[in-house]
Amino acid sequence: MGSAAFNTLVILGPTASGKTHLGVALAAELGGEILSVDSRQVYRGLDIGSGKDLTEYNVDGRAIPYHLIDIVDLDTEYNAYMYQRDFYAVFEQLTSRAILPVAVGGTGLYLDAVLQRFRMVETPENGGLRRELANYSDAALALTLRSLKPKLHNTTDLTERARMIRAIEIAIHLRDTPPPRSPDIRPLVLGTRWERSELRARILQRLKDRLDQGLIEEVAQLLDRGVRRKRLHSLGLEYRYVSEYLAGTIKNKNDLTQKLANAIGQYAKRQETWFRRMERNGTEIHWIDRGDPDTAAAVSRQLRS
Repeated sequence: MGSAAFNTLVILGPTASGKTHLGVALAAELGGEILSVDSRQVYRGLDIGSGKDLTEYNVDGRAIPYHLIDIVDLDTEYNAYMYQRDFYAVFEQLTSRAILPVAVGGTGLYLDAVLQRFRMVETPENGGLRRELANYSDAALALTLRSLKPKLHNTTDLTERARMIRAIEIAIHLRDTPPPRSPDIRPLVLGTRWERSELRARILQRLKDRLDQGLIEEVAQLLDRGVRRKRLHSLGLEYRYVSEYLAGTIKNKNDLTQKLANAIGQYAKRQETWFRRMERNGTEIHWIDRGDPDTAAAVSRQLRS
C-alpha cells in the first residue's frame, strides 16, 4: 500500500463466496457504505437471480447504506463506462463526507474500471469520419489505427473492419478531447477464498435457496412484463437457464438445478482466473480464507494508518 493509507475498501471474490456478508461487516466496523460492483444488481427487477440479498445490509439493527443497486431499468444497456461514471460520482460524494467507500462485488470488468485509473469517456459516432473511413482499405484502416495507438494492446480491434473504424473513432475523440482526471482512489483489496469443493457446495445450496425463494416465479414475471427471452439470456446464468426451463428446453426442476449449478461453478472458475490476471497486472489482493470477518478486520486495521 505504500505510505498512504487506503481510502477505499474493495471486497472481491467468486460468486457465493460471502462477499456481501464480509463487506457489510467491515462497513459497519469502519464507518463505511457499500458500493455494489455487480453488472446485474444495477437493474430494477432482477432481485433473486442477481443476489441482491438486501436483508444482509443490516448489522445489529443498524441499516448499512448501499449504492449502485436498482439504478436503471431493464431497457437500459448498462455498461462499464456508465458504471465507472456512477461509481466515481458516489465515491466523491462519500469521501467528501469522510465516509469510507466499501466496494463489493465480482464483476471483473467493473472492478477494472474502478481500479485501473483509466478514465473512460463516452465517444459519440462521428458520421463524417465514418464516411471518410469507408473509402479506406482494411490495410489502410489498420495503419491508421496503429499510427493513432502505437502501443495498441487490444489487437482484436484489427480483426474486423467495423471494430477498426470504431477504434479509430475513439482514438481520435480521445486525442481531441482528453478525459478528465480520475479521482484519487487508494484501495485496499480483500478477496474471499474457499476450497473448490466448499465453494461448489455453497453455490448449490444458494441456488436451491433462491429457487425456494421464487427465482422461477421472478423470471416468469419478467417474461409476462414483456422482457424478451434474448434479453434475459444476456442477464446472467440464472435468468438464461430458468427462461429455458420455462420454455420447456430444460425438462424438469432437478435438471435445471444441476445444469445451472454446474454452469455457475464454471463461471466461478472464470472469475478466479480474472482475479489472478488482476494480480499479475499489479493489483495486490489480500486473500481472506472463507471470507472471515475477523481476519479481514485485522488486515484492515493493520493497513489503515
